[in-house]
Amino acid sequence: MPGNDVILRFDKVSFEYDRRPILREADFSVREGSKIALMGQNGAGKTTIFQMITGTLVPESGSITVTEDATIATARQVIPADLMGLTVKEFFESAFRKKQYDIEPKIEKILEVVHLKIPIERTLKSLSGGQQARILLAQALIQDPDILLLDEPTNNLDKQGIAHLTEFLAAYPKTCIVISHDADFLNSFTHGVLYLDVFTHKVEQYAGDYSDVTKEISIRLERERMKNVRLEKDIAHRKDQAGFFAQKGGHMRDVARKMREKIEKLEEDIVEMRHEDKTIRSFVIPCQENLSGKILDLASVSIIKNHRPAVKKVDVTLKKKERLLLAGPNGIGKTTLLEKLASGHAKGECIAPGVRIGYYRQDFSTLDFTATVYSTLAAAIKDNGTEQELRSAAAGFLLNAEILRTKIGLLSEGQKGLVAFARLTLLHPGILILDEPTNHINFRHIPVIAKALDRYEGAMILVSHVPEFVKQIKIDHVLDLEAL
Repeated sequence: MPGNDVILRFDKVSFEYDRRPILREADFSVREGSKIALMGQNGAGKTTIFQMITGTLVPESGSITVTEDATIATARQVIPADLMGLTVKEFFESAFRKKQYDIEPKIEKILEVVHLKIPIERTLKSLSGGQQARILLAQALIQDPDILLLDEPTNNLDKQGIAHLTEFLAAYPKTCIVISHDADFLNSFTHGVLYLDVFTHKVEQYAGDYSDVTKEISIRLERERMKNVRLEKDIAHRKDQAGFFAQKGGHMRDVARKMREKIEKLEEDIVEMRHEDKTIRSFVIPCQENLSGKILDLASVSIIKNHRPAVKKVDVTLKKKERLLLAGPNGIGKTTLLEKLASGHAKGECIAPGVRIGYYRQDFSTLDFTATVYSTLAAAIKDNGTEQELRSAAAGFLLNAEILRTKIGLLSEGQKGLVAFARLTLLHPGILILDEPTNHINFRHIPVIAKALDRYEGAMILVSHVPEFVKQIKIDHVLDLEAL
């Protein structure tokens, strides 16, 4: 349970990024040993708050106080591209300022904590997305920090991995702050919530778990809405009266003036309503026209078992409106298979010539991080659409004019996911290849995405460790790589 001493405090902290306000006089404190969820809409600035806690970013005003000598470690969402060439051992060594002479036993122990068995000589780029997620978590844990910052730690983890992480965090004796859209995960161990409002740029602090807080926010919103309704009704009535008296002249004009002053005071009492996280609009991914016959013919696959590759024969074909769920544990080769299919370099696997591929990669590497959102979507249109359709698609995925001008690399991971989906709608693919498409995505959007995929009329290959998401999509074939 949390102690009485405050280990972290934000005091009237304000911060802007690229001339966009992120925080305005944020005030909150975190006690030693507490487990806190940091919530907020995609792009609100949750990861920015983590960077300010670690000192990577400095506030423009206000102060951030961390208990003297308290250590901090962050498990980021993704491994930076410039570190992908490191070995597992080198990546762990990079977490420490001083050389660690006895690090190998520590690595072995911490890999057991995150339920991962891999040779430490392997390079990071050779690992699957799920393995990379566990490595990111393990690199933070090996430092045994006083403040542990976790940024979407359940992304890419299978059910077993999430259960293992939940058990560990529940027993973790030190302070932990977690960014996650997984309600069940947060409810299992958190003591409180910090809510970053994307509209007011304020941080609100609540006691209780995720469900308690969302219920409390809903009750408060309804109370504020009813208060505003009463005030607006009173203001409208007084305005009618003031207009009537003003036309009478003489003393009645003084009465009208006093009424207008009262109206101004009432208008000041109207509460600025919090706009809850918006949900993306329902959308359709149009299928490439004039498709017929086999779209995919899968004769063999390469899998990884006991860290060794093995080729297995399979017999899978896909036509229009047929969907394949590719299953198996982290590291068995699912992402590698999808990459080969999308690139056309697969052996024993073939996508029919002329079929347009819509590939959603879990690391968003199909997107050019130096390009703007607008140019990315424009490149997807080509001869398939118009400027109006581009802007309409962008608006449906909450990509406003400001975001359209922004470079992909400056977006949050959740916003990159929305760009990737907007791009698919403009591409008109004949086959969708989807690798963990719910990672980083706000939970409000997931049912909308599932509905769009279920209605898609082309062929589809899906990898997802989220059963609730998969259940919403009609699946025709399941290929479990572990069972081969």
